[in-house]
Amino acid sequence: MTRAALIVFLVAELGGVTLEDLRADPDLNPKRLMSKFCRFKFELHGEVQAPEVFLATERGDCDDFATLAAMVLREKGYHTRLITVRMPGLTHVVCYVGEVESYLDYNNRIYMRSLVKAKPDINDIAGKVAKAFDSDWTSASEFIYTNQVKVLLSTVARAEAFAQLAQANSNSARSNKSVVHQLNVGF
Repeated sequence: MTRAALIVFLVAELGGVTLEDLRADPDLNPKRLMSKFCRFKFELHGEVQAPEVFLATERGDCDDFATLAAMVLREKGYHTRLITVRMPGLTHVVCYVGEVESYLDYNNRIYMRSLVKAKPDINDIAGKVAKAFDSDWTSASEFIYTNQVKVLLSTVARAEAFAQLAQANSNSARSNKSVVHQLNVGF
């Protein structure tokens, strides 16, 4: 038995949720799906985990959750979109569900109001995600996840955010030149 299969077996025996449980739930909707993850712990991974491993270990990150949510809800007939939001020093992924005009955010798994209302416009989604991090967003992308590969569908960029970053970099570069010049004068 492989390690992943053993983990799935043990979690099923201990009462954890499995992919089969989610698929078999006739009443599964976005809010009910979110409630299944309240015990899960955040654990950053470089790659998206297989859904079975994410569910069995009850550990993962926003990519793991959003891709699983999109897959399961799509199978239930919902129209889902995977959205990546880039902010200075941070990237976050959510699953937008058209029928409820909200996105599911792994960070909200422990809250009663686990769905975040948003217009389907990627700018609105990105703005609300960034606000939750008390940050500005620089760009956002919609993608699909298929055969363990992220396929980019579209990207939007906030021009003013890039202008602010460019200005900050320019100021930093001028400061560095001044320091270099001062050091050269001293020799």
